[in-house]
Amino acid sequence: MHFFNLGVKKIASILFEALPLVLAFIMFSLGLGLQFSDFARVITFPKAIIAGAIAQSLLVPFVALMLVLITKPSPEIAVGIMILSFCPGGVMSNIMTKMAGGTVALSISLTGVISLLSILTIPILVTISAGYFMGEDAISTNTTQLGIKLFVLTAAPVILGLLIRNYFSRLALKVEKYVSLAAAILFGIIALGSIIANWDVFVQNFWQLGPILILLNIILLGVGVLIGKLFNLVPADQITLSIETGVQNSALGITIGSIVMSSETGISALSLPSGIYSVTVYFVTLPTIAFTRYFLKRLTQNTA
Repeated sequence: MHFFNLGVKKIASILFEALPLVLAFIMFSLGLGLQFSDFARVITFPKAIIAGAIAQSLLVPFVALMLVLITKPSPEIAVGIMILSFCPGGVMSNIMTKMAGGTVALSISLTGVISLLSILTIPILVTISAGYFMGEDAISTNTTQLGIKLFVLTAAPVILGLLIRNYFSRLALKVEKYVSLAAAILFGIIALGSIIANWDVFVQNFWQLGPILILLNIILLGVGVLIGKLFNLVPADQITLSIETGVQNSALGITIGSIVMSSETGISALSLPSGIYSVTVYFVTLPTIAFTRYFLKRLTQNTA
């Protein structure tokens, strides 16, 4: 049994090392679903995009900061939670938007726009957060180098996918579904692998971090709806904002944490919140989606 556990942990560690490549593949699958018209929507229908940008870029980090200041986790965990909050939605938020009956085009547009902007915002915000919470113990972060790595892992694959979708659309439409499925499966394998490889660490921290991350998820789903209502958006767009605000790209969070602070155990303290969140997000979001679909169905029946 001891040798079996060692073998499983070794395989999981190798999988975790492949996470940057998987992240790039995930972002490529996102780009494959984008069209130039999605970015034109920023100018043509700016209200929903502006609402989403405000929610994701300002309110998500603000809510995370308030929770961190209230719950007072360790400095490294605090920075890890903030890193998660700086991450935009990912492919999973697009899938969940479709499941919930939201506006998929808006979801994809928001994810694409905010993901490209994040290569500028994340390095600066991570550096500020590390300095604030960790003080003199903060790991020296090369903001420019982190920005370049993020560009290579996120923006470049998105742009490549976008170009293939628009210039080789027939091919893109044929493979998009399979690429997205492969990206989701690969991340699921790596997320599971990181949990297995660091099982003791996850168990020790789950009961401290789990409730914080679940509460963060719940609050942000509600914030997205409120922002949608404030901007007088249609219900489908409100649902989209809710999911785009409440569901973060945990793969990106894990990767950033491992870039900023590596660990011999496979997952660093900065990556731990994103790793646990990759599990807890389903506890909150999937029941919310089920309720939303039921509510929309009843609403449709009542108005028919």
